[in-house]
Parts: sequence; structure tokens; C-alpha cells
Amino acid sequence: MTAVDATVIARPARRAGTRRSRERAAWGFVAPSLIAIGLFFAIPVFSALLLSLTDFDIYALADIGNLRFVGLQNYERLMGNPLFWSAMKNTGLFAVIGVPLSIITSLGAAVILNARVVKWRPLWRVMFFAPYVTTLVATAVLWNYLLHTRYGIINWAIQSLGLPAVDWLGQPSTSIPAILMFVVWKIFGYNMLIFLAVLQTVPDDLYEAARIDGAGPWKQFKHVTLPAIAPTLLLVSIISVAGFFQLFAEPYVMTQGGPAQSTVTVLYFMYEEGFKWWNLGSASAVAFVLFLCILAVTLVQLAVAKRMGAYE
Repeated sequence: MTAVDATVIARPARRAGTRRSRERAAWGFVAPSLIAIGLFFAIPVFSALLLSLTDFDIYALADIGNLRFVGLQNYERLMGNPLFWSAMKNTGLFAVIGVPLSIITSLGAAVILNARVVKWRPLWRVMFFAPYVTTLVATAVLWNYLLHTRYGIINWAIQSLGLPAVDWLGQPSTSIPAILMFVVWKIFGYNMLIFLAVLQTVPDDLYEAARIDGAGPWKQFKHVTLPAIAPTLLLVSIISVAGFFQLFAEPYVMTQGGPAQSTVTVLYFMYEEGFKWWNLGSASAVAFVLFLCILAVTLVQLAVAKRMGAYE
């Protein structure tokens, strides 16, 4: 065998060795994340799934021998519980109204702050983002005062227009809109920063070409901005849906699920099942029903977005 033949044979071997070393290095880099996901996500989720098939309650906490396997009975009881279906309806209302409202307000704020004619843009960004990083309980208590029937500034503004005061948190018809006002105000700054980041990546040449073709601001937004930010719009909508389906702290602090259980959400219902009545098996079943609902809505969003060409 000549030296040339030996070199030709050695090259594939070196390439295979290099490929294997890169694969080992890649697995080494992702291993810590995979271990963390397994320890803090996969194992707890699997354990909760097993728990949802048992009657795990306060008696089982005292003596594990009281634990019994009940199969799908927890899920059957949920399907026959009117309060669970009321919580599902309330959660659906929060999501159906809150997701579009939060996206519209955050996208509108991002478009305005992206305009070069706006002065002190860094200051406005900080002011809009500040509610998101402020303690939720503290801001919820503050909004309780703002919405107070007699002393709240919102009712003061309404009465100054000659209209009667509104018992925002004391009536079923106004409790969900009141909490939605707070939630949208609290989270829209986060979505705004995401939109603002992607808006700054849209080339100015596209807007210049649209202006030359005679497109006004609305047509530029419709035919240039929206197609450019469509993947980010999908991402924000998925995050927002998951967030609104998991509302808990806001109704817990502001209304405790009232009045007349009009603001009980699925997560609030799960909390009461697990930590008020200590039906941990039933609470685990609620968690998996909520997971399936979020998964189903997310898959529908992805299918619609793919059909509209938002992503490949």
C-alpha cells in the first residue's frame, strides 16, 4: 500500500472520529440542562400523573398505607363537579378576552415606542415594563384600593362624569373585567419588549418601498409590519394563552374567587382542592386536565398559524 492510499483511508476515519467527538461534546453541553429537566420537570410530572390515579389526601399524608389506587375516578368526579365547569368557563373568559387585549395593547405600545419621533423612549420603556417586575401581591392590593367603590380613584373619575359608582369587585358582572384590567396592565410591558425587539429588526427599506408605492401608515403596518413579526406574534400569543389559563394570584388576592365564585379559575380550584380540602389526588387530576387544555389550544394556534403562513 502506498502512502497516498494510506492517507485516503485515514481521512474518513479522522472525519468519523471528529464527528463522534463533536457529538460527545454536544451531549456534554446539554447534559446539565437535560438532568435539570428530568429532576425538576419530568419526574414531578410523572409522579403527579400517578398521584392523580389515587385517592391521596390528608389521611394518606398521615399514613401512606391509607393510599389507594382509584384509576380514573378523580377525573370522573371532576366531570360531574359544577364548580369545576364554572372554573373552566371563567378561565375561558379570561383567556378569550385577555389574550387579544394584552397583545393589542402591547403591540400598540411597541409600535408607538419604535417611532423615531417619540422622545425619551428609554424612559417610556422602563415605565411600561415596571409593572411586570413589581411584586404581584403589592400591586394587586393597590388595585383593590383603586377599584374601591367609595374611595377608589377609578370610581372618582366615573362619578366626575356624572355616572354612578361601580362596585367593581363586588358584582359578578364586573369582577372579571376588573381583574382583566389589572392583569393586562401588569403583563403588557413584557410582551411590549418582545415586540419592540422584533420591530427593530424590520428593515427600513421595506417601509421606504411601501411609502414610495403610496402606502399609508395602516397599510404599512398591515402589509409590512405584521408579516415581518408574524412568528413573534405567534410566540407571544402562545405564551399569553398559557399565562391566562394559569391565573391564580390575581383572583386569590383581589376577590378570593368571589363574588358568587365568578372569578374562580381552574388553578384557583386546583389550589382549593389540594391545599384547602387536601384532596391531592383530585388536584393532580385538575392539573392534567389544565395541561391538556393548554396543549389543545396551542396545537390549534400552531395549525392556524401554519395555514396562514406565519411559520414553516
